[in-house]
Amino acid sequence: MSWFPKFSAYQGNIATNPVKTHEYLPPTQTIMLGIQHVLAMFGATVLAPILMGFDANLAIMMSGICTILFFVMTGGRVPSYLGSSFAFIGVVAAATAHATGSGANPNLGVALGGIIACGVLYAIIGFVVMGTGTRWIERLMPPVVTGAVVMIIGLNLAPVTVSTVAGKPFELTMTLVTVLCMSGIAVFAKGFIKRLLLLLGLVLAYVIYVIVTNGLGMGSPIDFAVIGQAKWFGIPNFSSPVFDVNAMLIIAPVAFILVAENLGHIKAVGAMTGENLTPQLGRAFVADGVATALSAGVGGTGMTTYGENIGVMAITRVYSTLVFVVAGAFAILLGLSPKFGALIQTIPSPVLTGASIVVFGLITIAGAKIWIDNKVDFSDNKNLMVAAVTIILGTGNFGLMIGSFDLGGIGTATFMAIFLNWVLGLQKHDNQAT
Repeated sequence: MSWFPKFSAYQGNIATNPVKTHEYLPPTQTIMLGIQHVLAMFGATVLAPILMGFDANLAIMMSGICTILFFVMTGGRVPSYLGSSFAFIGVVAAATAHATGSGANPNLGVALGGIIACGVLYAIIGFVVMGTGTRWIERLMPPVVTGAVVMIIGLNLAPVTVSTVAGKPFELTMTLVTVLCMSGIAVFAKGFIKRLLLLLGLVLAYVIYVIVTNGLGMGSPIDFAVIGQAKWFGIPNFSSPVFDVNAMLIIAPVAFILVAENLGHIKAVGAMTGENLTPQLGRAFVADGVATALSAGVGGTGMTTYGENIGVMAITRVYSTLVFVVAGAFAILLGLSPKFGALIQTIPSPVLTGASIVVFGLITIAGAKIWIDNKVDFSDNKNLMVAAVTIILGTGNFGLMIGSFDLGGIGTATFMAIFLNWVLGLQKHDNQAT
């Protein structure tokens, strides 16, 4: 089998048949979809480095480089966008004693060394999977587990997303306007325009916000001066890692959270496409690990496959991996343009919040779809307990502390789901044995 699949032009009807990973659309459509994927991840990939004190433009550029690297290392068989992982925020703050969102991180090098260690550990896990196969992972994470894990990836982010506009009537209204813009395009638009609901919905909501605030004087107006002051082209600020043992021990275990996220993402995409992507898990883990180490090696954030982009694929039904090559190239260009970075920073918080609500909701529904497609039997109390406990732990952000390491809500819920599924399944094995 060749490393890359034989790509072919899509001939079907997207309304009834999704675009498979090895298929591609005409260039114009591919470019527009690639841009939409970049915008879908933009809010999170910009926010994460800002909270950790990293350079946002470098994070954007490295997300593009790492996405293309992921495409190459997985042989173009796994549709994923790599962006800044939020799983690193807590441990970076702990390792560097840097308050989140308080400007540049003075101990950035120490954080980078720890992230590189995490990437190496992540890649090693991937090589183990490649050598031993994926059957043991599938037994650890059957559909009832993976469906729950995918759901909590969306649900876990919901409280943080909504909190940015909570208690602010105008902002709440504009958030709902953004949701309506995207929903309206998704339902009432026709043809290819319907597939661009996030991109066009974001632009439409942005224009409405400008009219209402800058034009009618309601709410906080957008300051366009920052765009004029920014340069068209500029190299991001690179940084060198410092390898501190304590920081490495604090940050490296995040690899297990990234494994859980990546596994859930691949299972979700596989369920949506009808393709078995499980054999690609080892490659995907290795690629994501190498990408994380590479990004941190020059001053960027740790990388992970992005749930936001899974939401985009779910609504567009386009899973072509070539779209992500375009997205990666576009992100690199954006990372090299401070002016575009300034433009994106003018997107109001309510508009980004509305987009996040749509995307995170789509991720959550993708988890439910795994249960439906695999006919998970919830009359079985084992499945019922695994799903119920996992969803509440993840949604409530029940983060288990192991020493100074916070496993986080998603990590705790994922490992609890695996543990419960194994322990509660022992009775079934005992019954079969007797």
